[in-house]
Formats: sequence, structure tokens, C-alpha cells
Amino acid sequence: MKSYITVGEIMSRKHFDQTKVIAGESGLTRQLKWIHIIESPQVNSLLKGNELVLSTGIGWKDNPKDLLYFVQQLIGCNAAGLCIEINTHITNIPQDVIALANTHQFPIIIFLKEVLFVEITQDIHSLIINKQYQLLTDLEQFSQKLNKMMLEVDQHEQFLTLIQSYLDVQVITKFNCGKVECFPNLSAQQRQRLLNEAPNSKLFISKLSKNVQILGDRYAELIIISKSRNLNEFDALILDRTATILGQFWLRDLYVSEKKMDKEHEWLTSWLNAEIKSDVLFNHLSPLHIPSSFSGGIVWVCYVKELLERSPNKEFTYFKLITRTVFEQFGFHLFYVESEKNLIIISLDKRKNDNWKERMTKALHSIHHHDSHSRKSYFDISIGAGQYVKNIMKINKSYQAALNTLKLQEYVNKENRSYFYEDLHMYRMLTLLKEQGNLEETVYEYLEPVMEYDKSYNGELLTTLKTYLACNGSKQETSRKLFIVRQTLYHRIEKLETILGGDFMQSGKRLELEFMLVAYDYLTKYKKEIYLKTQTH
Repeated sequence: MKSYITVGEIMSRKHFDQTKVIAGESGLTRQLKWIHIIESPQVNSLLKGNELVLSTGIGWKDNPKDLLYFVQQLIGCNAAGLCIEINTHITNIPQDVIALANTHQFPIIIFLKEVLFVEITQDIHSLIINKQYQLLTDLEQFSQKLNKMMLEVDQHEQFLTLIQSYLDVQVITKFNCGKVECFPNLSAQQRQRLLNEAPNSKLFISKLSKNVQILGDRYAELIIISKSRNLNEFDALILDRTATILGQFWLRDLYVSEKKMDKEHEWLTSWLNAEIKSDVLFNHLSPLHIPSSFSGGIVWVCYVKELLERSPNKEFTYFKLITRTVFEQFGFHLFYVESEKNLIIISLDKRKNDNWKERMTKALHSIHHHDSHSRKSYFDISIGAGQYVKNIMKINKSYQAALNTLKLQEYVNKENRSYFYEDLHMYRMLTLLKEQGNLEETVYEYLEPVMEYDKSYNGELLTTLKTYLACNGSKQETSRKLFIVRQTLYHRIEKLETILGGDFMQSGKRLELEFMLVAYDYLTKYKKEIYLKTQTH
């Protein structure tokens, strides 16, 4: 598909029958976008690139050196070429101008007889406008062909072959997973050189790229490279349409794959329940990856409150597509198991496990960021992540820990919540103490005097104590956070010292108080949750 007009093509038009190319003949392949008449030597502010300039030479007839400066500016503005009417104001072109034009492959054409510039501009502009109209028609036809292929083809390579043959370019697709495809095919060395080489180098003249988006995230990068011409706006539009249809095609494939995998998850359930043998597990994993190359795994569980009641299959599938797309970018391969209340995700780590938590946190934040810009809301989903296990045969251990994390989160204040089991160690100990039956009694033994004072005098000692400890005894920061003046804070600290003893900030006693305050918040939240559940039932 030839989407542009060259300087060489207009040489066959009727107004160019008495012309001669005196310099830069190898540049006749330059693209031509417009015709411009200029007689002034100052042109920098007049041109945008790819214009063919017409001139009678009146601007430099008294000073031929101005022509050299004029041509230098045209070359700098990426003009398509220069046409000069000879024998009207000038009779020849200086040799240094011809040498400059040949060096930069910049065409200089002379009219051997007088011509009407207005007729030339009308003729060429009509040609350009008709070409633009034809390109719009071609673009629409190309789009229709893509839409038809969307319904008929089952391999994305067919779209890439189409754009390659249509534009006569090299096509390269870089997937987020690291896979690279080339049409026509290239050796690994050739591919690497093309991807790393800058445009206008020895390897190629021009390069364009477009990200293929799926659910708001980049899935791949589509690149076209030309070795023979500068890629233009039409090429960019064709690239854009192809990238859009590829995104829709891959989204459809991913959706179908997720639905298919939903029906084949029995072995995943056995894996979660530690009821699968290693050879059976590795047999299921081998088509996807070499099992031994996984550095470990972690299970995370999503508890969905309202989405299940609305449209569970549709919502879960959409959520799976988002999470799989994002987590793949951070080095995890995901498996999903749906239970009555939860969506269970097994995340196998394809990278070194030393920064798995950081990568997983970034992935979850990325999903929440996507969620905030989406009409579908997943903020109702509570997420609990279990322990990271290096032996994927022990994934059941991570699964049980993830369930415990979800359960613990019901009794943890919002500011102390975490996705991860290992971050809730204090609350795990509190749960054990609560089950022993003496946690509440112990907490009140420590904090009752402070609470009784607040109750009797409508005070804020308990809140002050908690903030003072959190600020590591900094009076300035504590008063700022409580929005009180220093004198009020000093008065409250004196009361706390009277009730708890002057040594309450010393390490041993401070540690006990901090633990009891966390336990108090835990018990308060626990009682509230129990009450709400009782009211619901």
C-alpha cells in the first residue's frame, strides 16, 4: 500500500515537461505533503516539513550566496525539494549549492521555461487532496477487513501478516512476558539489532510503535519498521487500528481460556487440600512451565461480599483477566479456584523469591488503581495472603494461612490491616490468647484505671496514651496529632504517670502497654463484629 506521493512522481505532471533535475536526484523518493511558494531567504518559520518549494530566485538575484543559505534552511526544515524558474531572475545555480544538495540527497529542479506557479500549485494540491481522500477510503476498507477477520480467524499472526504485507514493513511484536514475534521472521541477532538501533540509522529509516492495551494495561507492543521510507500519518493510523483489534482479539481469547480453565480445576482443589501426588502435580504444570523453575508460591484468597449475588461468573472472569494480566508483569503465574464464598488464587513465582512481597504488593496496588478508573468496582473484595512456600507441594500451608489472614482482618483496625499473614503476627497471638479465655481479663487489669478515669471525667487519656506511644514519646508530634496545645498534653501525661506509674515509658512496661492497647482494639472490634453478625441473623 503506497500511502504517499514522492517528488519523482510529480515530474510526470504536465507542468514539469520542461524541467531538469540538476542536484540530489537520489532524493526524488522524498515524500511530498504540500507545495509552497517562497521568495524570501528566511524560511525557518514558514515550513513544517515535506513541502516542495517553488521559487523564481528573486530573493537572491543580487547576492548568489543567499541561495546557499536558503538551501541550507530548506534541508534543515526537511523540505521535499526545491523548484527554481531559471532565466527569469537568475541564469544559473552555483556549484557549491549543487554540491550541498547532492550531499544531502536534496532534489533541486529547474524549469527551463517560464511557468505559472498558480497552475502548478492547483494541480499538485488537487493530486494531494485526492490522495488523502483515497487514503481515508483505504483506511475504512482496512478497518472493515480487520473487523471481518476478528470473526473469522483464530490466530493473531494473521493480523500481523496483513499489516506487514499492506504497508510493506517489518513487523515486530514484543509481549510483556518477554516473547518476541517478527513478520517476516528474523534471526535473534537481527531482531535485537533492529530493536536497539535508533531510527535513521544504517539498519532502517523509520520506526513507529503502539501499545496493545487489555483492560487498561499494556499487554504487548506492536512495532513497524521501514528500511526504504519515512513512515507517515497513514502508517500510524493503520498501526493504531491493528493494535486496537489485536487487543480485542487477545481479550476474547483470554476470556475463553479463563472459562475453559474454570471447568478443569479439580486437580487444583486437590493441590490446595494436600491430596495430590508430586508426579501428578508436575504433569499438570509441565505444559505451562518447568515445575522446578518456580522459586516458590503463595496463595491469596478474595472474599467477595456483593459481587457473587449480582453475576458471579461474569464478574469473576473479568477480575481474573485483570489479575492475570497484572501479575504476569510482576513475575507470577496464577491459578484460580472458586469456592462458595471465596475466589482462591495460587500464585507461582517465576522469579527469585527475595522480593516476592514487594512485587505482589505493587501488583495488588496496580489492580486497585485500575479499579478506581473502572466502572466495575472491586473495592468490596477483602484479600488475605498466606505464607510464601518454597516447596510448591506445600501450597496447602499457604492456603490455610490465607484463610486465617482473612479471618483475622475482621478484627483488625483499618490502619493496622495488611494483605499478608506474616504482618499480622500480633493478632495471631491475640487470637490464641482469646481462645484460652483470659485475654479480656488481662487487658482490663492493665487498662481499667485509665478507662475508669475517662469514664468519670469524660477524659481522653486512653487515646492520649495510644498516640503518645505511637509517637515514641515525642510530645510535639503527639500534641500535633491530637490537635491539642502542649500544656494540655503535659497535664494528661501527668495523670497517666499518676495512674500507671512514672516508669510507664520504660521498655518493659511500655511493651506491655502497647500489647494491651492492640489487644483492646482487637477485643473492641471482635465484639462489634459478633454483634453485627447476631443482628444479621
